[in-house]
Amino acid sequence: MTALVVLVVVPPLASALAVAAGARARGAGNVLVAGALVSFASALVMAVRVVGDGHFQALGGFVYVDALSAFFAITVSGVVVLASLGSAAYLRAEEDSGELSGFQVRIYYVFFAVFASGMLASFVAGNLGMLWVLIEASTLASAALVGLEARAPSLEAAWKYVIISSFGVTIALVATLFLFYSGSVLHLSSNERLTWPYLFAHAHALAPTSLRLAFLLAVIGYGTKVGLVPMHTWLPDAHSEAPSPASAMLSAGLLNTGMYAIIRYQAIARATLGPRYPSNVLFVFGFATIFVGVLFMVRQGNFKRMFAYSSVEHMGIISVALGFGGVLGLYGALLQVLYHAIGKAVLFLSSGHLVLGYKTRESAKVRGVLGSLPLAGGVLLLASLAVAGSPPFGVFLSELTIVRAGFAVSEPLLAGFFLLLLVIGFVALTSTTLTMAAGEGPGPVVAYPRRSGRVLAGVPLLVGLVVLVVLGLWVPVGLDHLLMHAVGALR
Repeated sequence: MTALVVLVVVPPLASALAVAAGARARGAGNVLVAGALVSFASALVMAVRVVGDGHFQALGGFVYVDALSAFFAITVSGVVVLASLGSAAYLRAEEDSGELSGFQVRIYYVFFAVFASGMLASFVAGNLGMLWVLIEASTLASAALVGLEARAPSLEAAWKYVIISSFGVTIALVATLFLFYSGSVLHLSSNERLTWPYLFAHAHALAPTSLRLAFLLAVIGYGTKVGLVPMHTWLPDAHSEAPSPASAMLSAGLLNTGMYAIIRYQAIARATLGPRYPSNVLFVFGFATIFVGVLFMVRQGNFKRMFAYSSVEHMGIISVALGFGGVLGLYGALLQVLYHAIGKAVLFLSSGHLVLGYKTRESAKVRGVLGSLPLAGGVLLLASLAVAGSPPFGVFLSELTIVRAGFAVSEPLLAGFFLLLLVIGFVALTSTTLTMAAGEGPGPVVAYPRRSGRVLAGVPLLVGLVVLVVLGLWVPVGLDHLLMHAVGALR
């Protein structure tokens, strides 16, 4: 199992090593794609091993893998594969057009690799202090991607991202310290008092007052990474200004990393404090986040910012699902994590075609995409329907499960309000993308001048779309078993 953990975390770094060895942009891109595929395949094997053999622990608890770890590793490594393919095509086109220099492209591959490996490492870290370190390292690496284009708006977005994230990570550190303090009554070593399985096993003996504060601060601190309101203000700027494949990584990868940390803290808090307090905290932040996300989607002129606010909405949805709790709530939350990650990665990658072809991020200036860029237009329309929760796509299934969870725990008013917000979000997102895809366009538009670039850029769009449809119609038995084991690890 140790070898599998290494193969999940390390391969994306190969592109950084290739750049350091003097590889040109195309070579580094090919190495990145190969490394991402190895990580994803290893994550799948690791999940099979965990479901069959149970959790794995090494290095005194610093490495810990259970079904929840494996699920998030599969989800994010799959996003890394899609974003790597998209990056190879997108950066090649940007370099050919002179928008990015060869040096900027190499910088991108280095920090993309560190970003991806940092996120994947966080899922196999059993020590919550180490988890904090890895999430912060991932954040710093991704900040370089946000400001890569070195334009005034992108630099401002990167600066804002670093400042707000630093504030959030400071709060998350304080949460970690309070969690450590809550275990002071236990006869455990300093390392064990921050190691997830030991804390969860001894949750009944943790000091409730300090743990209550630790959980609240963890939701605020890691919620800054997730984009929970009111800590979300960095997210629309960063997602809209980063290169589109990096936006896919931020929305479908980094946000899930922060949510993973919150889920770990919630499991400990529920075991010690009971379900009510953690649920109330998550309801407050979750519903506020959905409301603000939907509100800003309604009249958003920048389509990448609109997709970013859609991510804000979905993080709120996951928070509400965790608040409902129970098997249905946790199962629905994890389904939402998976389906949103795939859908939003595809949506941001399709936005890259629009940015390259139309030379704008304003939705009012993008019309007739189905005629101008047929593949990108079709994927844009279908992916937006998928992310908005239309059947037969997976998000419809996960949101339906979350609504059922609300009624199952006798919260019909909250479930009804949740449904109302989902309807508004659906109309806001799909009305804009439908207008962009249809109508009179400027005629044929060239996003990728080279045929090889068009093929490479089209692969992640088609693969992601197929996965969204298949998983919406059918949840494979292996995935269902993994999800149920992950839910079991939290109860």
